[in-house]
Amino acid sequence: MARFSSILLALFVASAAVAAPVQQRALGSLQCNIDRLKIVTNLALTGAAVGKIDTTAADAATAVTTAQAGLKSAGDGIKTIALSLVTGSAPPAEARDQVKQGLLDAQTALSGLDNTDSKVANAQAKLASAISNGDDVVADCV
Repeated sequence: MARFSSILLALFVASAAVAAPVQQRALGSLQCNIDRLKIVTNLALTGAAVGKIDTTAADAATAVTTAQAGLKSAGDGIKTIALSLVTGSAPPAEARDQVKQGLLDAQTALSGLDNTDSKVANAQAKLASAISNGDDVVADCV
C-alpha cells in the first residue's frame, strides 16, 4: 500500500510542478490528471482486495499470486510514467503497455476464481474499475 501512496504522491508532484510549460512536461489536462489519480487509487484498492482473498486452496493461492504479480507490474509501469512526468519527459509507450498487460494478467488470474465469494467479487470489481480508469487515461491523456 505504501508503494501506491508513493506513486500517488509522485503524480501529485508532477501535476503541481511549475518548472516547465505544461505541454513540455506532458502533464495533460485536468481530466487526464483526475484519470491518473483514479487508476492509482483503484490499483491500490485492488491490491488490498486481492490480499483479502482466501488462499487456503492451491488454485486460489496461485491465482492470487499471479494477480499480485500483475498488479505489481502495472504499478511499476505507473511509476515509470510518473517519473517521466516529473522529469519533463513524455511517458514511454512501453510503460503504458506494461500497465495494460499487468492489469490484464491480474484480470485473467482472478477470472478463474469463484466470483460468488464476496472477497473475490470485490477484487474483480476494483480491478474492473482500474482497467476502466486506464482506458480513460489513454483517451484523455494524449
